[in-house]
Amino acid sequence: MASLQDQLRGLVYSTEHGETCPDCRQPIAECRCADDAEAARLATLDGVVRLRREISGRKGKGVTTVSGVPLVHDELKALAKALKKRCGTGGAVKDGVIEIQGDHRQSLKAELESRGYTVKLAGG
Repeated sequence: MASLQDQLRGLVYSTEHGETCPDCRQPIAECRCADDAEAARLATLDGVVRLRREISGRKGKGVTTVSGVPLVHDELKALAKALKKRCGTGGAVKDGVIEIQGDHRQSLKAELESRGYTVKLAGG
């Protein structure tokens, strides 16, 4: 990790290229940081989709999280939309994890298995 001095001395804006990425120092149009992060996320997956019910940090409101889906971000958003429609509820995609409002583990498991994924119920 770069020191604080290196971070503060970095180029933020150039009249030649416009805004630059703070990580790779390339113009935003040529930045590949997001693609590299997505490729690293996909490389760490083991092929098992995990369904978990979580309530911590959500003021007692439970959500079902779907993690480990081996899809890129755009396809993950499309899958999340289909799962939300199946459950009739809202949700979001955050950092490669699909969050569906409420406890829908059984219906999500059936839907994902019908799409060909290996599904494991994790947590309590």
